[in-house]
Amino acid sequence: MSRAPGDPFGVVVTADGRWSFVSSPGGPGGGGIGVFANAGTGAPRLVRTIPAPSALGVVLTHDGRYLLAASGSGAAVVSVPQAEAGATHRVLGTLSSPRIGRFGGGAIEVAVSPDDRFAFVSIEYSDEIAVFNLQRAVAGGFRTSGFVGEIPMGIAPVGMAVSPDGRWLYATSELGSSRATRGPAVRGQGTLSVISLSKAETDPAHSVVAVAMAGCGSVRVITSADGSVVWVTARESDMLLGFSAARLLTDPSHALAAEVRVGEAPVGLALVGGGQRIVVADSNRFGLKRAAANLAVVNVAAALAGKPALAGYLPAGGFPRQMALEPGGRTLLVTNFASQQLEAVNVTALP
Repeated sequence: MSRAPGDPFGVVVTADGRWSFVSSPGGPGGGGIGVFANAGTGAPRLVRTIPAPSALGVVLTHDGRYLLAASGSGAAVVSVPQAEAGATHRVLGTLSSPRIGRFGGGAIEVAVSPDDRFAFVSIEYSDEIAVFNLQRAVAGGFRTSGFVGEIPMGIAPVGMAVSPDGRWLYATSELGSSRATRGPAVRGQGTLSVISLSKAETDPAHSVVAVAMAGCGSVRVITSADGSVVWVTARESDMLLGFSAARLLTDPSHALAAEVRVGEAPVGLALVGGGQRIVVADSNRFGLKRAAANLAVVNVAAALAGKPALAGYLPAGGFPRQMALEPGGRTLLVTNFASQQLEAVNVTALP
């Protein structure tokens, strides 16, 4: 475990594995973005903190030049080389949506297109995903935010993942709505939306192509390396759900391919071991008695075959939230929100 600034939320690792960035919306020691030097086999070391109010989910552009941190009604854009070097002007500017929701702000996660031209920010309080032309905003020195429009979602959209082929954006909403599903929503059910990435860049209001019910409190989503399976954590169902990517497009109501009961209130998730295992952050964020925060280990092949797939649990700090796998696949980094820690886990010999 390493001490992290504030209440650590998101984490990403640079492609060369030398650096990790950990976001925090606040808490003890203040918020911002912690810059960690990775140790290779041990716990990362905090080097400095970049001021960035209310920083939540983070993502790196594919070229490694920029770090985007969800904040307010959009995202802060940070120069990665300057952040690594400790330069003064690390935050280059902000992307901001003109609609901020009735509670103000609500940006929670960020994704970028494969060519790094566009950024997508889930705005939890507006029930939408804001689309930004990142390339235009950077080229103009952030004189404009590059705002393109909004993708209609269910209630409280959170997690996003781009398909490996770059065609689709998968996004979760904690609760469905008739607006997002184009029909009556199932009471208490969250949703998984499939969004055409090319359409989202030009006509975001009409870019949702399919919606599937995805348990109660759908909060995070990832895809398998080949894009054939989409994995979702359903926080209030205490479930890990796997969906056929092909069926999500052709028959979303029958796309569910795997269900694994994990621990209490799962949030973040990551594929490890060459995609053979999934580690799930059982957050226990609501403090249920006789429940614990931990990391569940799931056998992917067993889950897809409908067999018992929960291999066991790894220890965690308080409220494990997000994860990032270091290059090489040996070490998994986990943010422990409630105990202000960044956890490093050796995942080379999981059961």
